[in-house]
Amino acid sequence: MRRLIAALLIAAATGGTSEAADLKVMAALVLQDALDAIVADFSRAGGREVEVAYSTVGAIRQRIAAGERADVVVLTADAIDAMAREEKLGRSAPVALTRTGVAIRDGAVVPSIATIDQFRAALLAARSVAYTDPKTGGAFGTYFAGELARLGLLDAVNAKAVLRRGSHEIVASVARGEAELGITFVSTIVSTPGAKVAGPLPPPLAGEERFAAGILKGSAAGPIADAFLDALRASTSRAVWTRWGFETDGGP
Repeated sequence: MRRLIAALLIAAATGGTSEAADLKVMAALVLQDALDAIVADFSRAGGREVEVAYSTVGAIRQRIAAGERADVVVLTADAIDAMAREEKLGRSAPVALTRTGVAIRDGAVVPSIATIDQFRAALLAARSVAYTDPKTGGAFGTYFAGELARLGLLDAVNAKAVLRRGSHEIVASVARGEAELGITFVSTIVSTPGAKVAGPLPPPLAGEERFAAGILKGSAAGPIADAFLDALRASTSRAVWTRWGFETDGGP
């Protein structure tokens, strides 16, 4: 366990992975709470050292394109599909999904957001809105900025936007009162003290984000990488995903 914790601290501090690990994983920030628990179980069961570097999906893809080495990536399903088409992956598999919604501070009045018109009004009425800075490469932040532009709200929202690097920072800003609304993943909202879910995003906005894992071609981890993909979808891991606000398809 000490080796695992040390590896995670190294990865977090450097933004990358070292050469000593048995398995090197790069994963989307939103997955950190659940994935840390799954990695700990996997490491403890097999006596393997696993390093995880968390970042935005866009940043991870850029790092891999620049030649950074890793064994497994756990990213949005769209990103995994794209990497598979680019022939960068061997085996891949879906792992979990989370809903997208609105975070508010505990004790705050819940805004009406059931329809797109109500959601538009809530965004305009809020004194501040937090979402992922598209410049960081976050997949959902890029998507949401595009939807704001389509709705004609980009300038109005960005004038009072609290842009953050990922879902944990978004919800933390809401819990601290720095932002009135946070637009991000429900899984992060439910796991953050001081914040609560106001509701899901209304149609036709994206209602969910799916995540998948893939083994990078050229990985020397071999059976360990395969075992890790299996572990991500094991029944014990499904319970972890659920505990942290994700959903799974219930199958191996």
